[in-house]
Amino acid sequence: MDKKSHIIIVSNRLPLILKKTEGGKIEVGKGAGGLVTAMAPVLKNRKGTWIGWPGYVQESDIDDNMLPAIQTAASGYSVKPVMLNSNEVKNYYEGFSNSIIWPLFHDFTDKCIFLPEYWKSYQEVNKKFALTIYQDANDLDFIWVHDYQLILVGAQLRKMHIRNPIGFFLHTPFPPFDTFARCPWRFELLSAMLEYDIIGFHTIQNKRNFIRCVKKIIQDVQIDKKIKSNASVSELRLGNRKVRIGVFPISIDYNEFFLKAWDSDVYKRAKEMRKNAPDMKIILGVDRLDYTKGIPEKLIAFKQFLTCFPEFHKKSHFIQLVIPSRREISAYADLKLQIEQLVGEINGMFATGDWLPVQYMFRTLDRNELISLYRTCEIAFIAPLKDGMNLVAKEYCACNIDEKGVLILSEFAGAAQQFHQDAILVNPHDIEGMTKAIYKAFNMPLEERNQRMRNLREIVKNKDVFWWLNSFLNAAIEKDLSSFPQADEYLPFNLLK
Repeated sequence: MDKKSHIIIVSNRLPLILKKTEGGKIEVGKGAGGLVTAMAPVLKNRKGTWIGWPGYVQESDIDDNMLPAIQTAASGYSVKPVMLNSNEVKNYYEGFSNSIIWPLFHDFTDKCIFLPEYWKSYQEVNKKFALTIYQDANDLDFIWVHDYQLILVGAQLRKMHIRNPIGFFLHTPFPPFDTFARCPWRFELLSAMLEYDIIGFHTIQNKRNFIRCVKKIIQDVQIDKKIKSNASVSELRLGNRKVRIGVFPISIDYNEFFLKAWDSDVYKRAKEMRKNAPDMKIILGVDRLDYTKGIPEKLIAFKQFLTCFPEFHKKSHFIQLVIPSRREISAYADLKLQIEQLVGEINGMFATGDWLPVQYMFRTLDRNELISLYRTCEIAFIAPLKDGMNLVAKEYCACNIDEKGVLILSEFAGAAQQFHQDAILVNPHDIEGMTKAIYKAFNMPLEERNQRMRNLREIVKNKDVFWWLNSFLNAAIEKDLSSFPQADEYLPFNLLK
């Protein structure tokens, strides 16, 4: 990229959260989530601008008095807020984004609510984001739009005659044709995606699903045969235009988590937790409250584990941390109730005066508390029904500095494409299979645990968030893709092995 150019990151949420107190004072806090975790260290090292919604409802445009508080909280880059009113939050965010695209892209079509007013609001808010970019971008800037809430932004920018290079990265899975075709606005969504210069996915399967949908729905498209065999990046030809489609598995700042795991406060907290459970192996689940995360299935599998293997009573402890999310949507409130009922049922069946099988936490932990849990727990149990990547799996490995931990991971998490050789892969729909996986993790010899975790940590270390950023940007600006590196390590593994 030209030295005079900067990166403009555009996402639904800013890496900051703004709240107004009753007295009208502005409080600024740090945001949470996979994109914030991945991108914050990038913008700290490369001066740029982050455009997004600060996370609270305001019926009018942002007050200029808020801007100093926002900018003070950002370090080394600019922040441009896009404000949403209550109707936009209801129809664009809760509606089209989270009641249509989110379930559709995760194969939960029964949860989709295809309302025209949702689509209208989605278009309007995407245009609002595009206008903010238009007002901020210089001619040489690279604009990088993120995730399913903002699919239309690139097309809106082209209507404003923006000719900057524009990239898009999808952090969710992309569904197969038979699923995507159910969307009434399938043509409009795909056409908008093809206005970007480069589109990134986590896995080869997501890339293939997208290309197949384009072939079936758009039709007037050609794949460049010269680089068709490249597993990492391909080009689609639409008339005189070329759109690059690539595979770029997102990651974390490995060094940040690795160094934090050595922190004395983290060590003391982990040691205290181990002291309170000296003869137990602790299983850890860390999931956002979402029906895609497979939390009930994990709890049912743990219940069956205790039923089938009573010798592990008082020797096993399952900590399930659930991070609050989207509780205003009824499906999420129902899920929370289901989880709590299962926890109560398991503890009611198996608990004794000196042993609680499941410890359930419904809250957000600070970074030190979370890393202390990563260090303490011998087994990480991550079993989403469908997940774009799952950065928790990578965080756990980065923090496992003694290399004694075991990772149980769903086949349907994007991370499985990188971790399939050394994690214990499970089908989250197979309760018996997950029960056996827990048993295997409990009985895995130390030497095998060391080797598996060492391999997993090497992957996270070598393919960190900076590698992800550079891979995407290199693919965006590389003139000749015929020599672009292959991504053989991301070829789909055989689920039938």
